[in-house]
Amino acid sequence: MELIAFKSILAISIFTLGLVIAMYSTYFERKVAAFMQDRIGPNRAGPFGLLQPLADGGKMFFKEEFIPKEANTFLFTFAPGLAMLTACMTSAVIPWAPDLTIGNLVYKFQIADLNIGILYILAILSVSVYGIMLGGWASNNKYSLLSAIRASSQMISYELAMGLSIITIVMMSGSVSLRDITAQQSGSLFGISFLQGLNWNIFYQPLGFLIFMTCALAECNRAPFDMAECESELIGGYHTEFSSMKLGFFLFAEYINMFISSTIISVLFFGGYNFPGMHLISNPMLLTALGFVALMIKALFFIFVFMWIRWTLPRFRYDQLMQLGWKKLIPLALGNMLITAFVLLVKQ
Repeated sequence: MELIAFKSILAISIFTLGLVIAMYSTYFERKVAAFMQDRIGPNRAGPFGLLQPLADGGKMFFKEEFIPKEANTFLFTFAPGLAMLTACMTSAVIPWAPDLTIGNLVYKFQIADLNIGILYILAILSVSVYGIMLGGWASNNKYSLLSAIRASSQMISYELAMGLSIITIVMMSGSVSLRDITAQQSGSLFGISFLQGLNWNIFYQPLGFLIFMTCALAECNRAPFDMAECESELIGGYHTEFSSMKLGFFLFAEYINMFISSTIISVLFFGGYNFPGMHLISNPMLLTALGFVALMIKALFFIFVFMWIRWTLPRFRYDQLMQLGWKKLIPLALGNMLITAFVLLVKQ
């Protein structure tokens, strides 16, 4: 019963954490943009503008609800909920901190310890495109439909290269469980004792990381891959006809996806909750807390990188986006996979 209660509390906590980080990502994105453009950014709602996300949320709640006359009412309402649901579901298999043993009980800071964690994430990513596709089609708006078609073809194209880059991590760790992949990175880098806790996959798979990072930007519809939302061609993209919290769910899902993608990048390539010197800490509760903090620092850093890229690079043309995915990233990912397989074979 204690473990069941712990899992319930953990699930609620992770869900709340995702919502809070997504909410304040909107604030920090504006601040990052303001810093890069030499201006102040939000500074009116609360001290330093810290209540701006709450003001935005209140605005979304109280805006008028509008459904186009010719829209498919059920799918128009269902699509934002599906986008939000799939965004939140991916956090279930992420190991957020080292295990904590108290007495005879082992508390695992992972909502679902699936031995196919990576396959679960890829499956949810495949389903998430339906939220965008249904939202664009159900709006009965030609701009929204074109945006949905762009988004679906983009996500399908970049999932291939992303999957191939993940295969190299699976080949190295011998498991598709995120817990096993994280545990494998707790050793010493290149067998050097004082580099304990730094056996991160980024040192073995730098090309795989770059491919995965690029695909994560495309999967989240972030610039320079935000072809589904480009205002100059498609007005507002697949959420042109959405208002109130339906629009809020689509926008919120994008920021949750960004947070989860940053966490998955940290888990797959940067050791997850592992950090240098963790083997010197004997207090298990302190180790668990510091492991969670280490993972959050890595995830927040990559959220900043997502924002940095958005306000630095111009948007690609659609043909450039598809050529990058099919003609460059997929061959690179295949070559990286073959090289990894060769190196592992030679080691044996």
